Amino acid sequence: MKKYVLKIIIANLILLIPLASLAYQFPPNTYYDVCFTPGGACTSKIVNLINNAKKEILVQAYSFTSAPIAKSLVGANRRGVNVKVILDKSQFKHNKYSASRFLLNNNISVWIDYKPAIAHNKVIIVDNNIVETGSFNYTKSAQYRNAENVLIIKNYKLAQIYKDNWFRRKHLSKKVANTN
Repeated sequence: MKKYVLKIIIANLILLIPLASLAYQFPPNTYYDVCFTPGGACTSKIVNLINNAKKEILVQAYSFTSAPIAKSLVGANRRGVNVKVILDKSQFKHNKYSASRFLLNNNISVWIDYKPAIAHNKVIIVDNNIVETGSFNYTKSAQYRNAENVLIIKNYKLAQIYKDNWFRRKHLSKKVANTN
């Protein structure tokens, strides 16, 4: 019996050590906001985040058809925010609802992340300090039809980790030429 209890204690310690290191990396004063659909106003939270950006917005998206989010990115770009977007290749293959052409036609730089089977990221990095992520694709269905989640975290260290990954993916992606 004692060996069994000792094994359980050791197993629990092994599981808790990584969690303790996360608590150390992200201080208790880290700001976060969560949203769930159906029912939550997740698209509005994302649009608000974009509308409050001052310098830079980096986006990674698998499916991107949301007009409100696309329009807010164009608005940010027009007010001088550096907006760059990496999309999955599916957004360019027979997807007439994709926001990709709208973004390109409004002078936003877009890349295709074509190397992996699916570029399934759903990430927005704002001003080197805020990360929006979760299961929420940037679509009307994510807002109104699906059970999804959005997590917005204000933490510089975390934003740098996501930004580093954004640039790794960009390096492996193909820039889309604007055909206007």
